[in-house]
Amino acid sequence: MATARGDVVVTETIVQTNIRWDPGYIKTMPGALKLGAVILDLVCMICLVASPPYWREHSVGEWYIFVCMTAFWVSTILLIMYLLHFIEKFHVIPWLMLEFGFYVVWAFFYFTAAIAVAVKSKSSGALLAAAMFGFASMVVYGVDAGIKFIGWRAGNLAQGERKKRQEVVEQK
Repeated sequence: MATARGDVVVTETIVQTNIRWDPGYIKTMPGALKLGAVILDLVCMICLVASPPYWREHSVGEWYIFVCMTAFWVSTILLIMYLLHFIEKFHVIPWLMLEFGFYVVWAFFYFTAAIAVAVKSKSSGALLAAAMFGFASMVVYGVDAGIKFIGWRAGNLAQGERKKRQEVVEQK
């Protein structure tokens, strides 16, 4: 890419392709959100399972369980992949865009599931708790989607570094 002055911007991607354990990822904002999402997914599931059997087998309960468990498994797998730096190993895959898409869809799914459970919650305190934690999960997935979107639009990598340097090329 050439600029008006004749400078050329060179983008250099620096990644380590070895698999290694990095518990420090949990201390970052994306890591904490991912861990929070996994914990909230489990809490949501436990709340719905604690409700009367009728609601677990009702379409509202089945939708809520589908949303919770799918989010739990996908988020857990992504968390493990980040902790082991699999994401950095496969840096050519647009992870931020893929995660952004998943988190937006799942924030919407949690919104619909939490509303459905909240409407039915007058008969069960467990359903009310499930609705509250469902809305909390919606917020966590929404915030994480926002972070992924900002990183994706900025051209960042999910893991690793991308450095830009400018070189002056003399015009002939």
